[in-house]
Amino acid sequence: MNTETLNKIKNIISVMPEKPGVYQYFNKDGVIIYVGKAKNLKRRVSSYFNKNNQGIKTSMLVKHIEDLKYFIVETEEDALHLENSMIKEYQPKYNILLKDDKTYPWIVVKKEAFPRIFLTRTVIKDGSKYYGPYSNVNMAKVVLSLIKRLYPIRTCNYLLTDDKIKSGKFSKCLEYHIKNCNAPCVGLENKDKYDEYIKQARQILNGETTELSRILMEEMLQLSSELKFEEAQKVKEKYQLLENYRSKSVIVNSSVHNVDVFGYEDYEGTVYINYMNIREGAIIQSMTISYKKRLDEDKEDILALGVTELRERFASDAREVIVPFEFGIDTKKYIITVPQRGDKRHLLQISTKNAIQYRIDITKQSEKLNPEQRTTRILTQLAKDFHLPELPRHMECFDNSNTQGTNAVSACVVFKNAKPAKKEYRHFNVKTVIGANDYATMQEVIHRRYKRLLDEGADLPQLIVVDGGKGQLSVAVETLKELGLYGKISIIGIAEKLEEIYFPNDSIPLYIDKNSESLKVIQHMRDEAHRFGITHHRKKRSKAQIVSELDNIKGIGTKTKELLIKTFKSVKRIKETDYQEIANLIGKSKADILKKGLKD
Repeated sequence: MNTETLNKIKNIISVMPEKPGVYQYFNKDGVIIYVGKAKNLKRRVSSYFNKNNQGIKTSMLVKHIEDLKYFIVETEEDALHLENSMIKEYQPKYNILLKDDKTYPWIVVKKEAFPRIFLTRTVIKDGSKYYGPYSNVNMAKVVLSLIKRLYPIRTCNYLLTDDKIKSGKFSKCLEYHIKNCNAPCVGLENKDKYDEYIKQARQILNGETTELSRILMEEMLQLSSELKFEEAQKVKEKYQLLENYRSKSVIVNSSVHNVDVFGYEDYEGTVYINYMNIREGAIIQSMTISYKKRLDEDKEDILALGVTELRERFASDAREVIVPFEFGIDTKKYIITVPQRGDKRHLLQISTKNAIQYRIDITKQSEKLNPEQRTTRILTQLAKDFHLPELPRHMECFDNSNTQGTNAVSACVVFKNAKPAKKEYRHFNVKTVIGANDYATMQEVIHRRYKRLLDEGADLPQLIVVDGGKGQLSVAVETLKELGLYGKISIIGIAEKLEEIYFPNDSIPLYIDKNSESLKVIQHMRDEAHRFGITHHRKKRSKAQIVSELDNIKGIGTKTKELLIKTFKSVKRIKETDYQEIANLIGKSKADILKKGLKD
């Protein structure tokens, strides 16, 4: 921002009132690049041009400001509503971006003669009443199924005007014959009675089931007192259906009525806000929206925008709003509650879980379309959790195996982009270590592995994982120092039992969430190294046990022993095999030597 522009902006600020309002910033092309609200316009706008209060992102915004306009309103709540509408209308570059990533299902009661009730994902402004949206389509289907079982609502899409019904244009369909519909299309349904069905169905959709349940109970008792037992039985069945639905849908005390709940999840630059409307203890409406952060917005400002947007979208008249934290808006339309315990706290936890699940679902959908995105996300999380200077696209893990100090082997498994690269796995038969010495074994294999990679000029990993605690990690670190690789390659150790992650020169381990993808990748590497090492160790041990008897027979060379083992699998089977079969395989003279040697 040049001096001339800055002076112009300061002149505007100098005459700004200290009242609630909304301000707009424009760039050199006259395009709105930011919209904000303020309880005190002058103080808020002035703060942008105080360099001591500027973050990196805010300073980027200020550089592009060429002009300023503002609007005065009566209250901060009015400012919030105006800000929300302006952001949606102009979508300024530096404002948080509202993202609607899902099309939720609604249940609609059509505005027509003999209204239909059905599921839809398209909202048409034709005077029909829409209920929802339902974040879970199965829940919507459950409600529809209940209404269908309680009331004979038509499913056909005929235009049922009086003239067309009287003209005999329509005919009864299967729904009539199976008693799901009373055929209003041919004049067999009383319109007042049908409208009563719709009224009661609306009560269910509004969550007002307590009153409806009471009406059904009174009707059932009245019919029973009049000895109309068959009709009373039908009403009883409806009552039981409704009570069964209520028992499954009510999640808190039914005294919690017409309350809005907002869950909040902030994850990697995107905020997810879940909305639930609770009536008589049941969730009637639920939806999650997301905001992409552009500047260093306060969580209070983002939550305030989300509450305003969702309450406007659903025309909510709830007098209580349950939120995870205060967002500083004085309003007369509702009271704000931050619950610490009880049913309301339980509702807030459910709403927050919905926000988190929405984030997970959106991420999974995106990663299905772009698998590389998932890989990058996992590697980014690994780099963050283990304090790595770069993404660990190439990782290697080591595991040692021996049997009471004999047949010592080590395994190295290689992961590329967080997945096993099995063709690059390597076994090491330990050469310089006598007896069971994990530290010396680790020192040998680390030295052999990376000395060879250096000599061949091959790519080095970004991360080494050592299966062991502080001791094995320390030995591996010293070996890397000898090779001049410490500091160029990151290294960690993973303890066997407690899933502790150790870092060089740090005696206190890191404990990662058991559900963390980072820990799952490291565990996968450790398990692969263990499996690969054990398999090789078993083969070596088995071969040593099998070949030992053949080694003592002079005249039976290495190739002959390998042929015999490959063919007969064990010394026991060689002994049991017919002489002629062995002679056909290795020749008569060697067969004679073998038989004589095995007898001795």
